[in-house]
Amino acid sequence: MKSRFSRAAWLLPVFFFFASTAIGENEKTKPVPIGAKIEKGAVLRDVRGNRRSLHDFSDHRVLVVAFLGTECPVANLYVPRLNELEKKFRPKQVQFLAVYPNESEDLDQIAAHAYDRDVPFPVLKDVGQKLANATGVTRVPTVVVLDKEFQLVYRGRVDDQYGVASRRQKPSRNDLAEAIESVLAGKAVTIAETENDGCLLDRGRKPSTPKDVTYTKDVAAILQKRCQNCHRPGQAAPFSLLSFEDAVKHGRMIQEVTSQKRMPPWHADGRYGKFANDRRMTSAEIETIGAWVAAGMPKGNDKDLPPTPKFADGWVHGQPDLVISMPEEFEVPAQGSLPYQHWEIDPGFKEDKWVRIAEARPGVAGVVHHIVAYILAPGQRQPFQPDGTLSVLVGWAPGDLGLVCPPDTAMRIPKGSRLRFELHYTPNGVKVKDRSSIGITFADKPPKYELFTNAFANETIVVPPHEPHFRAEATLRFRADARLLSFVPHMHWRGKDYFYEVIYPDGKRETLLSVPRWDFNWQNVYQLKDPIKLPKGSKLHAVAHWDNSKNNPLNPAPEKAARFGLQTWDEMMVGWVAYVWERPETAEEIAKNPISQADAFFERLDRNGNDVITPDEIPDQLKPAMALAKFKPPEKMTREEFTKFFDEIRKAFPRQQKKAPDAEKKKSG
Repeated sequence: MKSRFSRAAWLLPVFFFFASTAIGENEKTKPVPIGAKIEKGAVLRDVRGNRRSLHDFSDHRVLVVAFLGTECPVANLYVPRLNELEKKFRPKQVQFLAVYPNESEDLDQIAAHAYDRDVPFPVLKDVGQKLANATGVTRVPTVVVLDKEFQLVYRGRVDDQYGVASRRQKPSRNDLAEAIESVLAGKAVTIAETENDGCLLDRGRKPSTPKDVTYTKDVAAILQKRCQNCHRPGQAAPFSLLSFEDAVKHGRMIQEVTSQKRMPPWHADGRYGKFANDRRMTSAEIETIGAWVAAGMPKGNDKDLPPTPKFADGWVHGQPDLVISMPEEFEVPAQGSLPYQHWEIDPGFKEDKWVRIAEARPGVAGVVHHIVAYILAPGQRQPFQPDGTLSVLVGWAPGDLGLVCPPDTAMRIPKGSRLRFELHYTPNGVKVKDRSSIGITFADKPPKYELFTNAFANETIVVPPHEPHFRAEATLRFRADARLLSFVPHMHWRGKDYFYEVIYPDGKRETLLSVPRWDFNWQNVYQLKDPIKLPKGSKLHAVAHWDNSKNNPLNPAPEKAARFGLQTWDEMMVGWVAYVWERPETAEEIAKNPISQADAFFERLDRNGNDVITPDEIPDQLKPAMALAKFKPPEKMTREEFTKFFDEIRKAFPRQQKKAPDAEKKKSG
């Protein structure tokens, strides 16, 4: 009796809350009869902000639209069930969509909600609730089934297991699954509409905004702080926002992209980490811009204008101490694809140089996909080291603001080093000549901490054709106490999301950065506001997803597998991290005592950082060698077992250079 009473006591306030909400249900949506044909042009936005419509998904036998809400408990209970059903029906040409209609939910919230629940199908925002109104949806969760002619054949619940005040052990009716099966079989849906129990749609509210908002008094300061670093002449942004006339010209667009969280470009989930370069607008700033546009974009009194900021010509971080340009112009053709271009430059450093700020500047931003300036120390031919350490001075990609070291920290360029410029050009229809540069600002004296970078990559990824939600991992181990400073996740067109966590030596996990809506066009550097201490033995663990399906509008070739590669039609999982060692001597100690080849290989394969290798972590390239060595890996291979296997492989397949002298003797004889 006690347990029943306790459960009832817990359910009562929940029940009364939803019951009272239901009394005032908004009847704004007109009834839409089953059998109605749904217009395909409803305005939807994906989590990157791209406009989508139902027409984009017209080549499927059945379309399932699941209306969800980020804070509705019933909707949250049903997401795992929807994931299961999508996986079951995907091979039968059934397309699922996750559509979020609540007015108060922005793209950041929607992307984070879908990421947390591992939603594998397209995630969309129903802008203005037009699709909800067109399909007669008033609550979440509601699922709508459309046939290939976009005729409404089912509307209602997923099944009868979960409700506001009740939960069954299992459903007695699988309404959605039965509706899909009927449509696939060419039959009428037996029960075409069911009552669904959940949360009423949030129809929005009129925001509380300051009165008499003007450009000079309210808006100009926001644009200076949040926009003008990029939106000024000579920068990558497509137009300037330095003047009142500029702001009025683009005012409505500014309101749209800021209210939808598409601008300023920042894609980190706000629940995790604090970042020094966080560019997000506050809710008050977004509402102020909206109120100004709604009021007709009044100018106000010039005396209210904030001081005009001063920008160095072309340089985001001010005039550098040294500017190094490409030795020659490079002609970029109007069309086609180009291999990476490289130039090596000797800056003539006769002593070690300590870099506090570095910035790469494209000559013609419209055709420069990215710039990387590597440091090649004397005797070093390649910037990548076997342990993943990477000597990158600075990089540039859309949205990247360069290297800015925290206090007491700088990056060392050893005396006698060369700089290797790497540029990737993407023709844009006009033949141009580019001559990009880097700017360097030096530290006044050697710092307390030397900055290091590591690529932290998974080079074995193979994203299968048509796969909408491919998952891969990578792990980086720290052999001494360190402090983490920044992250730069990198993927290509198929990338969906990127996640970093630290696994401490005691097994505790902490999320450091989550990017639930990866955007190839805005590859941000996430600079931690305060360095994170990583004790010896800590592991950085990264998880990423890719969408190689035709539902990804950026996908260059959904019919092909995507492997790790340099070109944008290839894929990458590179999780650049910048860090410092707590003790200055650590770098030298590690260099003198490197780990064995077997250990290094083991750690590259142990992608999830659990200190064992499972069959799914063994790359395809290694399997033929295992077969020839007649080695069948166990379900869990420890470091010791792998070391033994590694030694056997080396004996079975000795390196070619060891046989070269004998081969030369035979050849000469």
